[in-house]
Amino acid sequence: MLNIGLISKWHVHAGGYAKQLKSDPRVRIAAVWDEDPERGAKWAQELGAPFIADYDAFLAGDIQAVVCDSPTTRHAELLVKAAQAGKHIFTEKLLAPDTAGAEAIAKAVRENGVTFTISLPCKGDRTVLYVKKLIDEGKLGQVTGARFRRSHNGVNWLPKYWFDLEQSGGGALMDLGAHPVYVLGWLFGAPKRVTALMAELFGTGSDENTIALAEFEGGILGTMETAFVTQGVPDLLEVYGTKGAVYVRDGKVAKNTGMGLRPVPARSLPAGKPNPLSQFIQACLDGAAEPEGLGLEDGILMTKITEAAYASDREGKAITWA
Repeated sequence: MLNIGLISKWHVHAGGYAKQLKSDPRVRIAAVWDEDPERGAKWAQELGAPFIADYDAFLAGDIQAVVCDSPTTRHAELLVKAAQAGKHIFTEKLLAPDTAGAEAIAKAVRENGVTFTISLPCKGDRTVLYVKKLIDEGKLGQVTGARFRRSHNGVNWLPKYWFDLEQSGGGALMDLGAHPVYVLGWLFGAPKRVTALMAELFGTGSDENTIALAEFEGGILGTMETAFVTQGVPDLLEVYGTKGAVYVRDGKVAKNTGMGLRPVPARSLPAGKPNPLSQFIQACLDGAAEPEGLGLEDGILMTKITEAAYASDREGKAITWA
């Protein structure tokens, strides 16, 4: 049995993670901490777990692992302490708003030998795994470009604090835009340069609509699109090559490798992977450092690309990879 402590209910996914943990016989929610004591105490009561207001006392308690849903700008502070206390770490994306914070977390995790997992769920999706398989097997020829879009109308329903940069560190790209960022980084590696345009349409004080473009090794151009201001827009992943292209739209796959655009039946897709939280629990029980594709380097790369995109929009120029 793995005793898990919950760090904050700030993130909108926190409730879903807690629900999954409550239904998993491998774990027990042993304690709750929250930077908002009133919210944390109420949540702990709902979960039937003790609320511990002092973070150091929380880490010193009867927990072996933590699930972090705190404000993104507090990840480095909280997760470095958790690692130093010997606690295994599962964290919501982004790892940190900046590379310095991400690398500080990585250093603490490595020095203390704890299991680490970051929530990058698209990496276990059957359709994305199929796209990666086509690329790796050369079925698309030389890849020349890619596009990933994920957006919703969150400006209408996300909590107001979601747009507070002191807590979030950024807007749409920092949150929902993490998906296109980490998927294209996974498919093609670190980019050579990044440029981005961001717009604020409804006065939230953060980026609400973003398009980022990255040049990857071999001249591959990748477009990363995200927004909190769209309605009814399907998720989209496309990859183009000299011998064909593949398209994923709302979970359905089609490809054209010289015989016209044809749907790919579900039975042809590889098996998906368990969700990241489930993989984290198993990694902790197995004594593994991290699940494949959900580890420290994945989190750091995502932060670096995101940080470069914000710098590009702020400075009005492309940011060359260093």
